[in-house]
Amino acid sequence: MISQFVLGLSVGWIVLIVIVVIIAIIAGIYNKLVRARMRVKNAWSQIDVQLKRRYDLIPNLIETVKGYAAHEKETLERVVQARQTAVQAKGVQQQAQAENMLTGALRQLFALSETYPNLKANENFMQLQEELTSTENKIGFARQHYNNVVESYNAAIQVFPAVIFAGMFGFTKEEFFELEDENQRQAPKVKF
Repeated sequence: MISQFVLGLSVGWIVLIVIVVIIAIIAGIYNKLVRARMRVKNAWSQIDVQLKRRYDLIPNLIETVKGYAAHEKETLERVVQARQTAVQAKGVQQQAQAENMLTGALRQLFALSETYPNLKANENFMQLQEELTSTENKIGFARQHYNNVVESYNAAIQVFPAVIFAGMFGFTKEEFFELEDENQRQAPKVKF
């Protein structure tokens, strides 16, 4: 009788320990997924900071170009429209598409400097171009970091045993920030 009681207590403790271990494993998986999702959000916010810096530089660049190429209204309007579209974009895919349009419009704007030698020699234009080039590089690095973090997160929610709990806890696959146009895959070539 006493041995059955002791055996019953031992089994009870074993069951309790197994339940605690399972809960700890689930909590660990959940916390890992939350940290991964937060890294994705942080990486996206880094892209957002650089994009806002880019958007702030563009009006100054346009004003500088206006003085030299006033009759290039269509090109300037294209840049303004592309900037506005990019500012209003929501989500990774829409943002990527808008950024592709803006990059193309900026290429056309920089191409104007070849036609207007005085613009090419303007110190303000050169400084803005340098700042924009620096920002473009930072955006490129931020995109790369974002995509690396998204890859890590997407893998984390698809591996066993996390895949069992990821769907239950609302962890869904994130989108990569990808360039669509093959021409966008190459850095713009601006000669001065």
